Amino acid sequence: MSTTAPARTHLIEFRDVSKTYTMGEIAIHAVDHASFSIDEGELTIILGASGAGKTTILNLLGGMDTVTSGEILVGGENIATANERKLTDYRRAKVGFVFQFYNLITNLTALENVEFAAETCPDHLDARQILDVVGLADRLGNFPSQLSGGEQQRVAIARAVAKNPLLLLCDEPTGALDYATSKAVLQLLADVNKQYGKTVVIITHNTAIGTMADKVIRVRSGMIEDVSVNLGPTPVESIEW
Repeated sequence: MSTTAPARTHLIEFRDVSKTYTMGEIAIHAVDHASFSIDEGELTIILGASGAGKTTILNLLGGMDTVTSGEILVGGENIATANERKLTDYRRAKVGFVFQFYNLITNLTALENVEFAAETCPDHLDARQILDVVGLADRLGNFPSQLSGGEQQRVAIARAVAKNPLLLLCDEPTGALDYATSKAVLQLLADVNKQYGKTVVIITHNTAIGTMADKVIRVRSGMIEDVSVNLGPTPVESIEW
């Protein structure tokens, strides 16, 4: 991987961020003085083993957890100092979340799941159109129990994209899927990144997936081990693991 790239605008900046949990007399440094940037429109992968701190980084970036010290700038705004009301507004309007286990509302159809999330945001996209984009135009009226795991994850991605967020955060989005379905979901995320210009952040332990990214941030023991920029990402269909 190359370590140089054309200049772009930083959308996200972690500045000396730490997150420490205390268990009795033991201090656990989940994130330890982490600094990095993610540019607008980049597809970034945060890579690390289980327990490395990558999920904590994603939770901090998504406004679902608060820092012990440091700054997190998103679009120039320091969310590390935001109160709970501002963080709620931030999560609702500016962040789309995709989790490993879908988190769909079981008694709502695919269309209703996407509409429910999208309509809380002022500049949301059309739910039907986004479900068509992810290949589920013929499954709008199906409930989650009537969909395969891959289809449910596509609904989850559609739900996140339909909010028209500033960034899309994906926590092990292929962790519960088989190989073929995992590649289809990764291709969909790559397409969302390119077609909609969304900044996409994916966390994973799968080193092979890193080659599809514009930027790879490697995390180890809560610290940033390496940040590398890839001037020629590998097409998803060429990735094997």
